[in-house]
Amino acid sequence: MDWVMDRDFFSASDICAGYGGKEIVHQVSFGVEEGSLLGILGANGSGKTTLLKALCGILPHKGCCTLDKTALDRLSPRRLARLCSYIPQRSGISIQISALDVVLMGFNPRLGLLEMPSAAMKEAACRALALVGLGGWEECSYLNLSEGQKQLCILARTLVTDAKLLLLDEAESALDFRYRYRMLDILRDWLKKGGRCAVVTLHDPGLALNGCDRLLLLSEGRVLDILSPGTDPLNKMEQRLKAIYGPVSLQKCRGKDDSVHLVMLKEREME
Repeated sequence: MDWVMDRDFFSASDICAGYGGKEIVHQVSFGVEEGSLLGILGANGSGKTTLLKALCGILPHKGCCTLDKTALDRLSPRRLARLCSYIPQRSGISIQISALDVVLMGFNPRLGLLEMPSAAMKEAACRALALVGLGGWEECSYLNLSEGQKQLCILARTLVTDAKLLLLDEAESALDFRYRYRMLDILRDWLKKGGRCAVVTLHDPGLALNGCDRLLLLSEGRVLDILSPGTDPLNKMEQRLKAIYGPVSLQKCRGKDDSVHLVMLKEREME
């Protein structure tokens, strides 16, 4: 099935990638419309992280990626970093550095050699920290933050990059219930500014079902299906999600504000 459309703002075509000569991701193709959030769900080891690393150019791969009619695979690392921002599961930061300085790293692709961030950049970094709930933590050492706060700090760094594409790898994994949904609200507001889209791998299927426009289901490195939670029938989604999570059922629940939410329940295995 062809998952790429002419109207897509970002598209990945026949992506193959792996490690040490072993292919993990096999001919993955999909597209994301402008202003949309695509979630990726899959079991552990299904290739979610490998796919994201290939999309942002960290991992060598076959196939091609196009963003707003620009072929990403032909760009220099510096140019690619200005268009595409990637949040890994772990930041890799292991030195004493303030939360503000971590966020200021987001401006590096726009700075020349030895050029220092401007006052305007520092103000933007402070606003980004406040937006993710870390206002007042600017001078705190990044290493002294909780794991959830570290993820929020890296999210703030990503928001100041002014990239067209965000790739987030399980960015909700260390966040509590409130901040998981706060993160999605922040992404939604970011997407509304136009000329942007985002792809995020998620552990929490409930968060994905209620926060993403479309869901790419990945199984053993291949696209199992792409769902549209807002329009697809519940029985269809149940059958597709069963391949990842085992027997499940989906229910629609209404909040006190009359909004509709999807809830996924684990069902017993049939003997």
